[in-house]
Amino acid sequence: MEVAAMLCQFTVKNYKSIRDEITFDMQAAAISEHDNKIIQDIDGELFLPISAIYGPNGGGKSNVLEALHTLNSKVLRPLCATCNHADCDYKVRKIPVEPFAFSKQAQNAPTEFELFFRTKKAEYRYILHVKRDEIIYESLERVKMDTKRRSALFRRDAESTELKGIFGKLKISEDLSATLPLLSYLGIPYKKNEIVNDVLHWFEDSIDFLNYGNPYQELRTAIASSEKIKVLVLDMIKEMDLDIEDFRIEEKDNEHIEIFTKHIVDGYSAEITLSEESSGTRKLFGILPFIAKSLTYGTTLVIDELDAKLHPVLLKYVIEMFTNRNINKKGGQLIFTSHDLSTMNNEVFRRDEIW
Repeated sequence: MEVAAMLCQFTVKNYKSIRDEITFDMQAAAISEHDNKIIQDIDGELFLPISAIYGPNGGGKSNVLEALHTLNSKVLRPLCATCNHADCDYKVRKIPVEPFAFSKQAQNAPTEFELFFRTKKAEYRYILHVKRDEIIYESLERVKMDTKRRSALFRRDAESTELKGIFGKLKISEDLSATLPLLSYLGIPYKKNEIVNDVLHWFEDSIDFLNYGNPYQELRTAIASSEKIKVLVLDMIKEMDLDIEDFRIEEKDNEHIEIFTKHIVDGYSAEITLSEESSGTRKLFGILPFIAKSLTYGTTLVIDELDAKLHPVLLKYVIEMFTNRNINKKGGQLIFTSHDLSTMNNEVFRRDEIW
């Protein structure tokens, strides 16, 4: 399988309820369960298409996903602030990096992020340490898929910034802001650089966080991006017996959208607005385009409290789409939190897919 993009591993330390270092791993363990459902990249490495974080309310499970979203936002926010795309508007809001609250030592220490991710061209390791919004340490490394050669691209700390290897010829400002990630900075003058573009494309387009921004803006972007996505959404709706034959989006003033659903009753066709549908159908429309996008393009989809948005039967159906290689041909990944235990069994999951 040629994978479009992949979240491999994420580590965070000193963030909200997370005091000690924890690692969230999407690499498949060496176990024989459901081995026909995992993703094998072109170099033979094995990854999970699905990962679920279970736990009670208030147990801190959402903070794992929030930490990943915070890192993504820290990288993208400066880029979105300088572009003119309406799609970027909801990504510009500032998300503070909050350390563990119940320790004076932790309050005075940086929050540490480490991320391994893959594109078609390479696997990257990005490290970012942030203290009160200031960058304490930052580095980027690359391993090329075809040669397996590892190379450092840059390293930055409080004393110095060093561009290495293929980045050695790039020029940076001497007064680089302490709150601006070097990765974000490089994306402004060097967006057309092949490696800079490859890395930032992953942050921009290869990972989606559902309901962390403006859901209507996100929904419009997801549905409008491809006719393939609309077709897959309709297929899923029909599979779920919702009696919806078609839907369309109408742009309103002030960038608002209206969604119309088409029903056929006794041979008579009529449209109603999404707001007139049941709450369950409205929730589905808020989520299905993102699931379709992930399955169509092989992106990573991160959803907090997925069980609150989907009935357990539909949740099982969605999980099975991601673990079905005939449907999930590009290696899409679904990561979610849940406290509904009805799906937590070895018919649905491998042991390494449950946290």
